[in-house]
Amino acid sequence: MTNRDGAAASRPIAFVTGASRGIGRAIAVSLAASGFDVVITARTIKDGERREHSSSIKHSDTRPMPGSLEATAEAVVDAGGRALVVAADLLDAASLVAAAGRARREWGGVDVLVHNGRYIGPGNMDRFLDTPVEMFERQLSANVMGPIILTHELLPSMLRRGKAAFVGITSAVAYADPTEPAGSGGWGMGYGISKGAFHRMAGFLAVEHVEDGLRCFNVQPGMVDTERGAMDEGRHGFGGWGAPPEVVGRVVAWLVTDPRGDAYAGTTVEAQYLCHELGLMPEWNGPLPGRAAIRYDEAPARLRDLEERIDRP
Repeated sequence: MTNRDGAAASRPIAFVTGASRGIGRAIAVSLAASGFDVVITARTIKDGERREHSSSIKHSDTRPMPGSLEATAEAVVDAGGRALVVAADLLDAASLVAAAGRARREWGGVDVLVHNGRYIGPGNMDRFLDTPVEMFERQLSANVMGPIILTHELLPSMLRRGKAAFVGITSAVAYADPTEPAGSGGWGMGYGISKGAFHRMAGFLAVEHVEDGLRCFNVQPGMVDTERGAMDEGRHGFGGWGAPPEVVGRVVAWLVTDPRGDAYAGTTVEAQYLCHELGLMPEWNGPLPGRAAIRYDEAPARLRDLEERIDRP
């Protein structure tokens, strides 16, 4: 792979999943603009591919969605980086192992691993008893086991390369409950429990590898208006008030390139608020809070307060 000038420059390497469109594409392009070459993975290689992307078992939707790895690769190159296009499916463990192996073989390893991809398909917006058990298994496989497999494959070489970074694109559903049922402003249990499990990865890795220089971030995008969202989420009570995907892209790039980003290692970063605070996207007016049907879990804060009030000897 070469950049637009035909030269194979020595630049840090990022690996971004779910990079064919939306947040993943924005992260890949922002990293390229910040000095990275980028391995981009997803299922959709070419524009116009069809596959099921309905969020509910109640209807099917195989319309082609805008975006592809080929289009993202062009944007990465236009931003100054090299792009390595690698087809991978979070539900196919062998494809994940192969993708990691290709990144190591062709580019020597990875410096920044961004887990953005997630399960797309029926079950995300269905109520518990309406959701077949196999749909829960697919969500847990894609949203939890997929990142575990990729991290297990890539982390050893990341640690050998030096100051590496793990970025998990989490969700507020990992630490909150819906106040409305799925399909009416809430979301399916499979999405919530799988993102909740994935959310814990960064903390464990941070503790185990702090002495190796690994920086771990959970980045919470908030509501983001994406290509797929425009096609699917309106019927479920979402969309139309979110931030542009570039907000998340610029935050991720800032975290892994600016020395000030190290202060956020080991934490959950609320991307929209940090972007607005730092002025990373001046053309954006800022977040619109309080629009989702959500109740945040305050149990950890209550327990901390109770522990602090105990009179210790």
